[in-house]
Amino acid sequence: MSLTDAAGLLGVLLILAAYAGAALGKLDSEKPISLACNLVGACLILWGLLTQDFNLSATVMEGAWALVAAVGLIRWAMRRART
Repeated sequence: MSLTDAAGLLGVLLILAAYAGAALGKLDSEKPISLACNLVGACLILWGLLTQDFNLSATVMEGAWALVAAVGLIRWAMRRART
């Protein structure tokens, strides 16, 4: 297994853990830990897609996933700064 394969699998685990936690009511999907797991997970998957096994649809999906998570983190930080 290559380093990018391992990173991609770790990314998948992070995203699935965040999703499962939210779906089971154990993790708030708008909290930084969930958003960070999604952002890091998507970036790890993207690394493998962009350096090893390019797939356009998967790259677009993971890029969008990372963007949504990043925007969520920025919004959380802005709300926190106001209070």
